Amino acid sequence: MKISPLFVFGILCWGTSTVTAQEKTHLKLEDAVQLAWTKSNEISLATTKVATKKYELQASKNNQYPDLKVSGQYQHLTSAKIDMKSNSGGSGLAAGPVDRLMLGQVTASVPVFAGFKIQNNIDLHDNLYLAETANSVQSKEEIALKVVNYYASLYKAQKTIEILKENQKRAKQRVVDFIDLEKNGIIPRNDLLKSQLQVSKIQLAIDEATNNLNIVNFYLVNLLKLDTNTQIEIVEQDFVNFQMNNVPTNEQPALQNRKDLEALRFQGKASQSSIKIAKSAYFPTIAILGGYTALDLHNVVTVQNAMNIGVGISYDLTSILKNGVMVKVAESKALEVQNTEAILTDYIKVQVQKAIEDYQLAIKQDIVYAEAIDQATENYRIVKDKYDNGLSNTNDLLEADVDQLTAKINKALGKANIIQKYYELLSVTGQLTQTFNPSKI
Repeated sequence: MKISPLFVFGILCWGTSTVTAQEKTHLKLEDAVQLAWTKSNEISLATTKVATKKYELQASKNNQYPDLKVSGQYQHLTSAKIDMKSNSGGSGLAAGPVDRLMLGQVTASVPVFAGFKIQNNIDLHDNLYLAETANSVQSKEEIALKVVNYYASLYKAQKTIEILKENQKRAKQRVVDFIDLEKNGIIPRNDLLKSQLQVSKIQLAIDEATNNLNIVNFYLVNLLKLDTNTQIEIVEQDFVNFQMNNVPTNEQPALQNRKDLEALRFQGKASQSSIKIAKSAYFPTIAILGGYTALDLHNVVTVQNAMNIGVGISYDLTSILKNGVMVKVAESKALEVQNTEAILTDYIKVQVQKAIEDYQLAIKQDIVYAEAIDQATENYRIVKDKYDNGLSNTNDLLEADVDQLTAKINKALGKANIIQKYYELLSVTGQLTQTFNPSKI
């Protein structure tokens, strides 16, 4: 069966892409990752969420400090009648009109005991802050992998277009040769049409590859917040010439380093604090109270330096009956977090195993591609020699040409595929961010 170059390209380069811009921009992969961490909306959102949790933690800590309130009143009274009782049992009237009241108060309340609610609330928000911080790092991990995949797609598309254009030149020259042969009656017109059809299919493959290239390039420059006309050119040594060290071989690094799993663990601790907060309603609330009052009821009484200090206690007796449901709600939410953590742990193990297998497969494929290109090149040489000597037909020649094209594309993309799978393996084990920013992790 004859395989068209368009079909070959569709299998090898599906999903690749980038740009139709006036000028090409060279940007190293690590620089692009750093730029994405600085410019992307996802990272900006993650940073804002961390700041929000930090403010919530600070707000919870403020609850352990005294409450201090100052209040004052001035009231105008109309025709107030004051009957003051004396110790002798008699009564008397005010010395003058009672037409105004002035009252000033300063009150302070220091929490002493609230069923451990204040400290547990601080622990709750502290763990939520740590969980959001871990989620922020996980967002950086995901953005870094997104940039890697875009770079891999760009590189693969660029190399594929380069190889297709080289093959197209040879196909066009073949058409020129076949036109002369057909005019001289050496080959039938059908062979000329087949060679022309192959040029058309290659052109379609180039157009499709360019379209995909432009799409991926737009995705990347949009992520990096660059000008939409920017065309990023992937230089081979910036992506393929890469040393792969400390390749993970099991899920242990992932269970230690994955920040999404770490975030769930902090959320689990926060849920335990929520249970304790719910149970705090079973305890009374005790606070030290103090204050100062100044009062002046015109022509009746003046109070100054009225200092007070004492202890206040409150206890909601209905909580004994009602709060059990709230405790069960908190316990159920804690169980949800535990189940989510267990599910994510299993999923991470599956992710890591798949990434390891994909990485090993990419290495094996690259070895086969290296062998296949020599075989395809030699096969084309033999078929071409037979064709020139009338021992094979045009179909054999074109099919050998497609096989050689396929081998060249596979070989060009094989190393890039290994690097991409290596980065994916680092990502699922939670180590990709460290690769691009080891000094800050």
